[in-house]
Amino acid sequence: MPTPSMEDYLERIYKLIDEKGYARVSDIAEGLEVHPSSVTKMIQKLDKDNYLIYEKYRGLVLTNKGKKMGKRLVDRHQLLEQFLTIIGVHEENIYRDVEGIEHHLSWDSITCIETLVAYFESDAQRQDELSRIRNEIEND
Repeated sequence: MPTPSMEDYLERIYKLIDEKGYARVSDIAEGLEVHPSSVTKMIQKLDKDNYLIYEKYRGLVLTNKGKKMGKRLVDRHQLLEQFLTIIGVHEENIYRDVEGIEHHLSWDSITCIETLVAYFESDAQRQDELSRIRNEIEND
């Protein structure tokens, strides 16, 4: 199982490859706000753990294991953003909050949140009722 730091790198690499077709060390470093040397070290570790194949000066390619984990991490991030939006977290806080909690939840908790999000999204009245209750609580 990857560490939280490995997860951040895999998620970023997966998104870069999805958006641009490739992921360069400089793009990863910029996106994660780390030094390129740190990226190189982590890429070597991810290569050793079979999440990607890295050839110096030639770039990197995610393995099937890396693609599967990267997609799972991106989906987890999006799910948590949906969840926080549904429960009424202010938009300016959502990204930071997701970054703060995503590595601390079990996959069991993620599955339960996914079920709850599906429940609220299947009926707009449920979301309206939740908003109404939240507003009542805030105004008390």
